[in-house]
Amino acid sequence: MESLLLSVHVLAGILFVGPVAVTSSLFPRYAGADPDVAGLLHRVTRAYGGWALAVPLVGLALAAVQGRTTEVWVVVAMVLTAIAGGLLALQIVPRQREALQGDGAATGLRTLAIQAGVFNLLWSLVVVLMITRPGSSNG
Repeated sequence: MESLLLSVHVLAGILFVGPVAVTSSLFPRYAGADPDVAGLLHRVTRAYGGWALAVPLVGLALAAVQGRTTEVWVVVAMVLTAIAGGLLALQIVPRQREALQGDGAATGLRTLAIQAGVFNLLWSLVVVLMITRPGSSNG
């Protein structure tokens, strides 16, 4: 069961979080230049962002099966994941929608680019935690 959960967890991260990282980063570049491409990037960000919920859900199931839900690296990863998810749902997706409606000025696109960078940094930190597992009970 652990191998299945780990496989689904890693694949979901690659297949769902990866595209969101790319599309949210590319959106500001195309928002002012090509509305069709920007619209596609927004739809992918929104849809794959929803599917990316599988990553923490399966990760929590995996941590529970392994008895690791209270290990510091798991808790920190969950907090960083929640922050990244909140940033995506409450800031990035709505601001992309505003930009597509013409409500986003150049400063708004700059903010979106920064937020996408923070989102990607948070996920990068989570990946590092998954690999290094500082304070893990069995290395």
